Amino acid sequence: MMIRLLLLTLLVTVSAVSAVSAVSAVQAVESDPIQSPMWDYTRQQFIGSAPYHFDERVKVLLPAFAENPTQVPLQIDATALAGDIERIVVWADLNPIQHIFTYYPHPDVIPKVSLRFKVQQGTAVRAAVLTQSGVWHVGSAYLDAAGGGCTTPSTTGNGSPFWESHLGETQSRSFPLASKGGVRFKFRVIHPMDTGLADAIPEFYIQQVILQNAKKESLARLELSQPVAENPVISFDLRDDLNDQAGQYQLWMRDNNGNEFEKAL
Repeated sequence: MMIRLLLLTLLVTVSAVSAVSAVSAVQAVESDPIQSPMWDYTRQQFIGSAPYHFDERVKVLLPAFAENPTQVPLQIDATALAGDIERIVVWADLNPIQHIFTYYPHPDVIPKVSLRFKVQQGTAVRAAVLTQSGVWHVGSAYLDAAGGGCTTPSTTGNGSPFWESHLGETQSRSFPLASKGGVRFKFRVIHPMDTGLADAIPEFYIQQVILQNAKKESLARLELSQPVAENPVISFDLRDDLNDQAGQYQLWMRDNNGNEFEKAL
């Protein structure tokens, strides 16, 4: 009996070691498609030692070259993984402040979000999608840039004497998504979004954005960092059946100074 127990224990141990070795082998084979020198560092910072793989279904859509490094359009499209997403983390490998935003989409929301961000130099831009299985699906794209976007003072906070009286003013519109069935909410909020990297200008930026329904349930939550462009323009996509009544959605935002802003969509 004792021999059988020892053999069973040995078999389980060998199986566990083999499984870990197989996972490690898969991880080792999957090299960074962009060959960024910062990949190993940023991977540890944002997804740790969790299993991951590079997945073309996670789309990072941006221009090939940043004509304006303070206003780079970026769209993250993870619709292929809809309903299975815990969160989406987006960063730029070579930015001085790498994290751009983290997105927590409700399972019933189309997991697609767009905004503009600042870039300091040419860099890989990543979107890592954590699914309910605990695996990260990583999409990547390379952005070429002359640079300087993160250390340039905002024109809102430093070019206009009237910005304080308009801080938090929000404009919004909705657009039908005829091809997929749904609606896109797009909004713009006046805020300098200072990174704190320009001389004598402290960081001042919107940290949280939450889209709520009429029941105050969170449909989409964004945690923003300093590289998001000034006067942010952000869009969310919702399914048609979540858009039954006009004006039923509420946008809530808070910046790092504790200012709160609300807008009915």
